[in-house]
Formats: sequence, C-alpha cells, structure tokens
Amino acid sequence: MVDTVPRSASRPGMPARAVPAPVVGRLPGYLQALEALISERVPTVSSEELAGMCGVRSAILRRDLSHLESAGRRGVGYDCAALAATIREFLGVDRTRRIGIIGAGRLGSALADYAGIPDRGFALHGVFDIDPAVIGTTVGGVAVAPVAEIHRVVAAERIELIVIAVPASSAQAAADAAVDAGVRGLMSFAPVVLTVPSEVSVRHVDLATELQVLAYYTSVESPDTRPAAPGTDPAGARTDTDAPADTTEQQQ
Repeated sequence: MVDTVPRSASRPGMPARAVPAPVVGRLPGYLQALEALISERVPTVSSEELAGMCGVRSAILRRDLSHLESAGRRGVGYDCAALAATIREFLGVDRTRRIGIIGAGRLGSALADYAGIPDRGFALHGVFDIDPAVIGTTVGGVAVAPVAEIHRVVAAERIELIVIAVPASSAQAAADAAVDAGVRGLMSFAPVVLTVPSEVSVRHVDLATELQVLAYYTSVESPDTRPAAPGTDPAGARTDTDAPADTTEQQQ
C-alpha cells in the first residue's frame, strides 16, 4: 500500500489557502482521473501515467501531491483508492456538500440538471428566483423558492454553497442574499466583480472571457510562432505557475 497522510493529520490548523491556488485547481483533475482508474479496477498508478492522464508533467504532479503529504512508492506508484480518498478529504468533498442556485433561468436550469453534480460530491437542495412565473415550478428536481426565503431554506436544508446564475445587474444582490443567509462559498457566472466579506470565497466563471482568450490563441497564423496558452508549457503540458483557465478566485 502507498503511504498517504491527510493534510489535517500532519498540519493541524493549516488554512486551505496556504496551498497555492494553481495546485488546488489541479487537484479535481487528479481526482477525476483516479476515479476513472478505480472504476476500471486499476489498483495503482505511476506519477507518469497519472500526469499523462491529466495533461501535466510528472514533476508538477509529484510536487502538487506533496502538499497533501502523499507519496507514491518507487516501483509501485500511488494507490488509487487511497490517493483519491486523500484528495477528497483535502478538497472537502469526502462528504456530500449541499448547494443552492440563485437564478432559475436557462443557465440556472441547465446547471440544476447537470448530471455531474451528484457524481462529484454535491447535492442540489435549493433553487431561488424573483420571477413569480417560475417560483413554485420544479427545476432539477427542486421546487423554486423566492429569493426572499433564502435564509429559511439555507438553514432548513443546510446549504453550504451557492451558485449565482443571474444577470450582472442582479449578481450583487444575489450574493448579498446568500451571504446574509450564512453561505460562505459562492460561484458566480455573472461577468462582474462581487463585493463580499473577507471570510467568503468567490469563484468566477466567465464563458465570454475564456472564449476571448481562446480566440486570441486560434487567431495567430502560425502555431509555431504563437505563444503557449496559459497553463501550458511549449509541449502542451500544464505549468505550475498558472491558475486553472476556466475560473478565477476572488479573495478579499
């Protein structure tokens, strides 16, 4: 078996943000690859194999996993189940996390119906909107409640994370409602910077921004002369200095 030591056992009280954000951003990819291997009943994996599955260099993978105090055994590699359990605990998804969505429009409804949510350790327990036409309807198997009732629903359903899927003009009000209800983790799809207390973490997902970046890298005539995309080295492997391309984290 491979020796894996959960972070909490070896570094009591160490805050999550002590780990570089790019490292945290790569861990879900490692976990997804490990879960694929586990489903195929593969007991162990080398750092080279796992890195190849995730599009990073093996040296980066080993350095990332050192933050979890998780080491592979030479000639054997990593125990897939043990390493997956360690990453889940580190990320806080070793238990089901209850989430809510503010915004029951097309984006919010699509997110609510996303089949990958329960598979990745999350359960939808609340959907909120201000439109009387959608309040009371069912989205993602959950009855849409008025935003005015978010405090009651968050407390009753023990919701920990909120996804904001509303227009930019309504995003700050949605964030304020979630924070006032006691939520400390927000994911916003609105293209606007949110003002939140220092103890609240916000992740921004902006599709238009990412498409603009992608447009730049595909508009250069010669692939041999254009710069490498963020998060990759010239050979295409992810680097250790760039945050994940699809999200940014707001800390205040």
